[in-house]
Amino acid sequence: MIVADSTQKLIEAVEKADSAEGLLDAVEALSAARDEAAIPTLIEVLRFNNPGAAVAAVEGLIDLQEVAVPHLLQQIDDYNYGARAWAIRALAGIGDPAALDILLKAASTDFSLSVRRAAARGLGNIRWLLLDSQKAFLAQSEVLDTLLLVCQDGEWVVRYAAVVGLESLANTFADSRFDLMDKILQQCQEMLQGDPELVVRARIKMALEQL
Repeated sequence: MIVADSTQKLIEAVEKADSAEGLLDAVEALSAARDEAAIPTLIEVLRFNNPGAAVAAVEGLIDLQEVAVPHLLQQIDDYNYGARAWAIRALAGIGDPAALDILLKAASTDFSLSVRRAAARGLGNIRWLLLDSQKAFLAQSEVLDTLLLVCQDGEWVVRYAAVVGLESLANTFADSRFDLMDKILQQCQEMLQGDPELVVRARIKMALEQL
């Protein structure tokens, strides 16, 4: 890949940053370039112990959309949990169906509530038009089953994210998958009556009003 001189300078600025603030500024500038050539460096930043820079790198990867997905999938490292968690957040924000398996597993089994939350929201943002209709039909049912499971999570922030995911999912097939819509509405009604957290019940009520 040919790297433009301007992007190369931004990459070098990230590599030479000698302070947390300097790194953050350099990553933000590199992310703003929206250049595919920046992807390996942005992913490398996810491994650093710098949450601010990681957030900026995730935002840059999300802006690059599906072109970043193969790189993220290749770089997810089970032995570097921090980098893996940030990568999952980026994949959740992009919504490419190529990341479905990872998001499904993360939403239901990851030990970090922030990762489960991000994955649950991401499952509602899947761009189904990137799949053929039959694959999308089957995957939508799997996503719904996972979100229904996540609605039982012990952490209220994860249940909140699951409700957001359910609402987003419902909006993608409101006029075509009445079987799934019925399950979503039933789950929301049950949580509205039974969830112990007021903020979750308020979010459910908002979702029901929209649906």
